[in-house]
Amino acid sequence: MAKKVLGQLKLQVPAGKANPSPPIGPALGQRGVNIMEFCKSFNAATQNMGDYIIPVQLTIFEDRSFTFVLKTPPVTQLIKKELKINSGSSNPKKDKVGKLTREQLVRIAEHKLPDFNTKNIDEAVKIVAGSARSMGVEVEL
Repeated sequence: MAKKVLGQLKLQVPAGKANPSPPIGPALGQRGVNIMEFCKSFNAATQNMGDYIIPVQLTIFEDRSFTFVLKTPPVTQLIKKELKINSGSSNPKKDKVGKLTREQLVRIAEHKLPDFNTKNIDEAVKIVAGSARSMGVEVEL
């Protein structure tokens, strides 16, 4: 018999750096989840993912056990890493912070494809290009 789901929770946690301090501790604690068990298993699963922020979808069951699914890093993080910049533009229409080529867009789209709502690489490239433009990055399609 399947366990009854108590709730779901979405968090964004730095890879390999989960700890019981806010925001993780309070979010898990109020739902009765063993915080240290989550931190240890998350850190073990993400220790080789570099310094990305990893979105995680946590399913909490009635007996306070849990499972989690790791997602790929946000597109903006992948763009920043590809261009080696710290942040996007404060005024994206006027100030440009970099330029992405078609090859770079495809590389980012392929990395992020499992989490997109499309399996078509051209559509995924358009999604990445839109995120890049909103960051103040020029796009070469």
